[in-house]
Order: sequence, then C-alpha cells, then structure tokens
Amino acid sequence: MPTASPTVNTALSIGPHAVQPPVVLAPMAGITNAPFRTLCREFSGGKGLFVSEMITTRALVERNEKTMQLIRFDASEQPRSIQLYGVDPATVGKAVRMIAEEDLADHIDLNFGCPVPKVTRKGGGSALPFKRNLLRAILREAVAGAGGLPVTMKMRKGIDDDHITYLDAGRIAVEEGVTAIALHGRTAAQHYGGTADWEAIARLKEHVPEIPVLGNGDIWSADDALRMVRETGCDGVVVGRGCLGRPWLFADLVAAFEGRPDGYVRPTLREVADAMVRHATLLGEWIGDTSRGVIDFRKHVAWYLKGFAVGSEMRRRLAVTSTLEELRAGLDELDLDQPWPSGADGPRGRTSGNNRVVLPDGWLKDPYDCAGVGEDAELDTSGG
Repeated sequence: MPTASPTVNTALSIGPHAVQPPVVLAPMAGITNAPFRTLCREFSGGKGLFVSEMITTRALVERNEKTMQLIRFDASEQPRSIQLYGVDPATVGKAVRMIAEEDLADHIDLNFGCPVPKVTRKGGGSALPFKRNLLRAILREAVAGAGGLPVTMKMRKGIDDDHITYLDAGRIAVEEGVTAIALHGRTAAQHYGGTADWEAIARLKEHVPEIPVLGNGDIWSADDALRMVRETGCDGVVVGRGCLGRPWLFADLVAAFEGRPDGYVRPTLREVADAMVRHATLLGEWIGDTSRGVIDFRKHVAWYLKGFAVGSEMRRRLAVTSTLEELRAGLDELDLDQPWPSGADGPRGRTSGNNRVVLPDGWLKDPYDCAGVGEDAELDTSGG
C-alpha cells in the first residue's frame, strides 16, 4: 500500500474556490456526466473539483437539447464546473456570457487538449494553441465574458514533437487573465500512448509561476498523484482514465493528500458490484429511462471488473444487459467475496497512440494566421 505523505503542498484555489485536496476530475466525453460525478464526489466526501464532459460553445448558445441536459448539475455540486470547447472567439464569448448571466456554473474550463480527429480537423482542441493569436483572442473573449467566474484551460504539450506549444500558450494564458492551467504531458500525436512527460509539467510550472499549474497524465493511483506533485512542483493533479470503473480512487486521493494511508479503498467484488448497480441506476434516473441508463452503463463494465476473476462469457453477458434486474442477476452469479486484485491499480482506458493528427488544410504554415477560422468551424454537438 502506498505511503501517503502530509508534506505535499495542498493549497489550491481556482478563483474564489478552494480545492482541497488539489484533485480535479478530468472532463471525459460520455463519462463525466452528472451520475459519474456524483459517485466520485460521494467517495471523496465532497472534496475536490469535478468537471463536466465537453460542452461545445455553439451547441450551448443554440440551446441544443442534449447540451442543456449535460450542463444540469446536482444540487450538491459545488462548485459547478463546465468545460467548454470552441474555435471561434465570438461564439466562445457568447457561451461564456450566457453561463455567467444565467448562473449556469461557477467555473469555466476551456478545452485545448482533445486530440480526436473530429475536433482537431476543425482546428480545435489540441490543434488550437498552435495558432497563438487565435488562442489569445479566445482567452480574451472568455475572460471578459466571465465576469467574476474563474476561467481555466486544459492543454497538451503541442501537436507533435516538431510543434510544441505549451510554453507559449502558458504565457498567453497568464497575460489574458486565465486563473489556472492543466497540462497533459503528451502531444496530440501521442493520443494516450507512451508515457506522459512529467518534466514538461515542471517546466510549465517554472515558466508561469504567477498562476497554479495542474498536472495530468499517467495518474493511476493516489501514490502516482503524490509523486507527480513532488517531482514537478505542480499545484494539483487532474485525474482522467485512472478513475474509469474506479470512482473510489477519489477516496484514495483525498486520503493520500491528507496523509491518511489507512483511508485507501480496496473493495471486494461485492462492493464493486454494488457500485456498478448504483452507477447504472443513477444513469437511468438522469436520462429518465432505466433501460437506456443500463445500456449507457455497458461501456463501464470492463473497467469495473478489471483484474477480477470473471470469465469472458460472463463479461460479455454483463456488457449486453438491458435492465437493472439482468445486471444484478449476472453480478450475483460471480464469486463476490473476491478481494481487490493487485493488478487492478494499473493503466485502464485508452492506451494506444496515433502518429497522425488530422488538421485543417495549411494549419501548420503560419502559427499566427487565423484566416478561415470562424463560426462554421464550430461543432454543433456536445460530449466529444
């Protein structure tokens, strides 16, 4: 079991919001909806910051029905945190002003880290910081429109090893009034492959000492989080794939930063099964249809069962259930007294790389020219 250390600096503020311990749930498309945030928050005892999945600014401004559901927060969520994606400064500004004026959230995070083709081919996500003037214009519009709400940003090192942007982007963020920066220590070309570059997180922290820097990438355990803070000097951690099928990781993270190694959670399969049923139930309540909730839950099954002795046929059965009764009945057939498996703390979720980043034509010719980027480049649906 990792040895938690109370000597790690845990003071983090995002604008007026104290985040203690300095732990943030990374926005993940189709994952960090209200039900999953509820589970993570319950295990953390309400401590930390839990961000919505990606909301496109165009869809928000147009009040797209799916998008308006995605920004619904439980009454217990404080502060309410929304991540926005956009490539047009005017549209981003409209979306931020809408959030501020209609009191839709307490914190706005801007997505400059997504590497998926449908985002980067529009010049968005991890492609955007290459265009320095466009990045500056978006940040300026967002900060101006936010009023008193803190605006943060999440980014990657750059497009690839030949187009590294994070230091320039960090300096622009400071100059435009961004409250904090999260850096995923990979390029867009790496996607989720290889090893995250924690040294880049340390360099960014040295480069922008004026504001908090949060580290992201390869945090699979609470021990990893403490090690990242010690090795990089970052002000906090952003956890994504490490909590897939493991919302209790946030209990471990709180215990680690508070110096309580006895607070780590090692659930039996019975306790994991109970969490699975609760997760599926919450999804059904949120969607408004129990069966659709179970169907949406299917993608989580393999993550929850990682490392446990569950046969391939049973895994397949559980991954195609359509009702809570089917899910519970299948789980009850397992050896629920199995202890937490030692191999379950490692990597989970996507781990493959992708050496090609899909970009707009001519995107890399000039790091300052923003011609051709406008409202037509905006995605019209949220959730990645």
